[in-house]
Amino acid sequence: MTLLHLVLGDQLSHSISALRDAQPQEDVVLMAEVMAEATYVGHHQKKIAFLFSAMRHFAEELRGRGFAVRYVTLDAPGNSQSLRGEVERALAETGATGVVVTEAGEYRLLEEMRGWQAHLGVPVEIRDDDRFLITRAGFDRWADRRRELRMEYFYRDMRRHFGVLMRGADPEGGQWNFDKENRKPPLKGMAGPRRLSWRHDAITSEVLELVEARFSHHVGKLRPFHFAVNAEQAEAEFEQFVTEILPSFGDYQDAMVAGEPYLFHSMIAAYLNAGLLLPIDVIRRAERAYHDGAAPLNAVEGFIRQILGWREYVRGIYWRFMPDYAGRNALEAHRPLPALYWGGETKMRCLASAVQDTLEHAYSHHIQRLMVTGNFALLAGLSVDEVCEWYLAVYADAYEWVELPNTLGMALYADGGLMASKPYAASGKYIDRMSNFCGGCTYSVKDSTGENACPFNSLYWRFIAVNREKFRGNHRMANIVAGWLRMDEMKKQAILARAEDCLERLDAGTL
Repeated sequence: MTLLHLVLGDQLSHSISALRDAQPQEDVVLMAEVMAEATYVGHHQKKIAFLFSAMRHFAEELRGRGFAVRYVTLDAPGNSQSLRGEVERALAETGATGVVVTEAGEYRLLEEMRGWQAHLGVPVEIRDDDRFLITRAGFDRWADRRRELRMEYFYRDMRRHFGVLMRGADPEGGQWNFDKENRKPPLKGMAGPRRLSWRHDAITSEVLELVEARFSHHVGKLRPFHFAVNAEQAEAEFEQFVTEILPSFGDYQDAMVAGEPYLFHSMIAAYLNAGLLLPIDVIRRAERAYHDGAAPLNAVEGFIRQILGWREYVRGIYWRFMPDYAGRNALEAHRPLPALYWGGETKMRCLASAVQDTLEHAYSHHIQRLMVTGNFALLAGLSVDEVCEWYLAVYADAYEWVELPNTLGMALYADGGLMASKPYAASGKYIDRMSNFCGGCTYSVKDSTGENACPFNSLYWRFIAVNREKFRGNHRMANIVAGWLRMDEMKKQAILARAEDCLERLDAGTL
């Protein structure tokens, strides 16, 4: 009896549950490039090229292991351009009597999969994605015991459960996180180390030509193309991070430098989220670096927290609260996304730099995402739906399960505090402290009023003023609201006037 084992483009792990009991001599592995998945948002050209190339390389690895692989390229004759259509076509042409697939990582596709059995008329087994370290049911059991679903407490429980950076019942170093040590501003002239680069083999070259031909209208620059496209290359990049870069990651993980999109960050999120690296392997390798004396505790703990804590936590939040979560808009933010997010001109150096990095590399590190593009969207009241779609489209590591909670919950506070105990709102002072952006900017970060005042400053106070009633009951916001209310009336009016001027310029594309 032949079974069809479907492997999705973000499931490129040989240990994936869909392949667990696949029989090389009997079964067929299906992989397909389809327009429905490549275009449900306007994905960055580099993201599409990375996934198509990685998929094709993974298919070759499966063939090398003896599997019969049915790989459907985007331009293959008869391609239905949908996953269900390709499953249906493969069933008809192979005679397979059932389908095995690992659950999709996005709600929309998993819901579609749940209807396949009735449509296709054969058994469709949807298996858990056991590459994650806690199941969806396990997260729900943790959440059911909590009044507030704060990542910090989830992270501590995960550390205890997996015995990561622990000394018996206590955390290594006597504290659970070292955030206070991980907020150093950049040094003058700071630059990140040179990263590994890869020659384009025939597969990658063919994919790049395909993307140029079919997706040149999509956002971003395709070349130069720098991504690893198989597990061996991804592991080499991670090893370089651990041995050469991780020691500096902790101190400067929040730092931002114009023209330096990577600094000391690992850049492995795209590889983890596509399956080329496995989270438990990455965590244990970083932990070993600490125990071997190769990296300090603040760096290793900060890195591990992003994976063992944050990555697992946001996935749990996503599945626990979808589909309603996607429609939340607690602060009623509806202003259309301005052109500057797509590369339009702006005199704001921080935004221009973050957006340029994003469009060139399909990447910017988490502080740029949260405290520059995200913070500005929060303060300006940009449309939650449009901002979330932008984040999903422009980053190579973005899938809805990870993007939506990070954007809607953390950056935009649109879930009303489900994830964050306060909005991640900040004036230009934060950006000035943690970057070199402000020194070369048209606007003055020291001013809140006047034609040359930093837009972040007036928009910050406008944000507080507009939402003050919503924040009165938040103990972390009460003093800020009180500060606004105590402010001199003429000063408040000048700040609000500058904020409105900034918003008008934003809409006109002249900010």
